[in-house]
Amino acid sequence: MKRNIKGFTLIEIAIVLVIIGLLLGGVLKGQELITGARVRNLISQQDGVKAAFFGFQDRYRALPGDYASASTNINCPGGTCLNGNGNGQIQNAATPVAGSEVHEELLVWSHLTAAGFLNGSYTMVAGATAPVDTNNPKNPYSVYLQLIYDNSYGTGTPPAKHNLKTGNQIPVEIVAEVDRKVDDGLPYAGAFQFSVYTPPGGTAPTAATCVSAATPPGWLIATPSANCGGASLF
Repeated sequence: MKRNIKGFTLIEIAIVLVIIGLLLGGVLKGQELITGARVRNLISQQDGVKAAFFGFQDRYRALPGDYASASTNINCPGGTCLNGNGNGQIQNAATPVAGSEVHEELLVWSHLTAAGFLNGSYTMVAGATAPVDTNNPKNPYSVYLQLIYDNSYGTGTPPAKHNLKTGNQIPVEIVAEVDRKVDDGLPYAGAFQFSVYTPPGGTAPTAATCVSAATPPGWLIATPSANCGGASLF
């Protein structure tokens, strides 16, 4: 007894291939949209903090975190504002003057939010030494930002400047796209550069996994790392 076994027709195969193509295209487009949203989120956060920094400087003729008259001129929630030493630099080992705080890079967020230049409410406790959720904002990847005067950016050997670090745990393709959109796309040049900064307890990014050996060095997209970071220079 013969059985008639039917296979797929060319039309049916073509329809299946079209469906598969549409599904793959949707997945890729969705991933592209997610990446774009993350890039915009990071840029928006950096721009917001920079605008707050310059707004504070313009109003008080001093830097947030370093402001030596904050206790007199800013109304901080829960009590008197803490002061910086007023030397013109936001430092993480500031020399105390008249009881000012040592970790001005933590105090900066209290000053910016209490003065109304930044959304949120961050309060530094006197003598605090490390970022926590109550005194320091985070990037979209749940890692603390840092606004400070140092040279921990680029190659690590440039002159110290005030800079805003994104924090680590950011995929290299995201950091690279941020750099391309706001600067020159080069991790060791311009106003946005590679940074190894990571909060206490984290794993610091390395140039070997985030920066290429090309001339000039670029972001290492070929072997993408999920642990990179950058810094916006002021």
